[in-house]
Amino acid sequence: MSDGAPAGDKRTLEALFFVSDEPLAASVLAQALDVDRRTAEALCDKLARDLEDRGSGLVLRNIAGGWRLYTHPDAAPIVEQFVLSSRQARLTKASLETLSIVAYKQPVTRHQVSAIRGVNSDGVLRALTDRGLVEEAGREETPGRPVLYGTTPGFLERLGLPSLASLPSLAPLLGVDADEAPEPPGEPVGDDDAVDLPRDDATGGD
Repeated sequence: MSDGAPAGDKRTLEALFFVSDEPLAASVLAQALDVDRRTAEALCDKLARDLEDRGSGLVLRNIAGGWRLYTHPDAAPIVEQFVLSSRQARLTKASLETLSIVAYKQPVTRHQVSAIRGVNSDGVLRALTDRGLVEEAGREETPGRPVLYGTTPGFLERLGLPSLASLPSLAPLLGVDADEAPEPPGEPVGDDDAVDLPRDDATGGD
């Protein structure tokens, strides 16, 4: 590598940006690379030039007090189309099960979702959160204060519903009387009313 910067530092720097979901300040980068701040800034400037010179689909920008990788403006239309189409992709059976549990039991913890499904559902919840269908809805006031999850406004938009109270009754699907089926979140459901939805052979993936 030219400009006197070790190739290893450049490689590590790029990897740090790849795994970060927020801008990284030069002081943070300096500590991670075990260099001084001025050297970290110089490495960022060099990496930014290298990305542009090799025609990369990524650009490195100094923004909001730190450095962060972004998609190149020339690639933005295709990237945007790809992301939007991915969000509209069909949900897997595991995702549908998990989303149904969150919708009817919310607010609900990861442990409660996994207990109902009978399999670890952490990965599915992360995928649903990434899709904008599920979000954190506070914390339960119990030891450890686990995160509570609920559905998002985007979930209602996808289903064309005005509110959670408009969720259809589960009674016809469960083959029970309406007063025995779990109520929509408009009328909170107790823990004793939990319903085991159909299981698949997944181990928690979406």
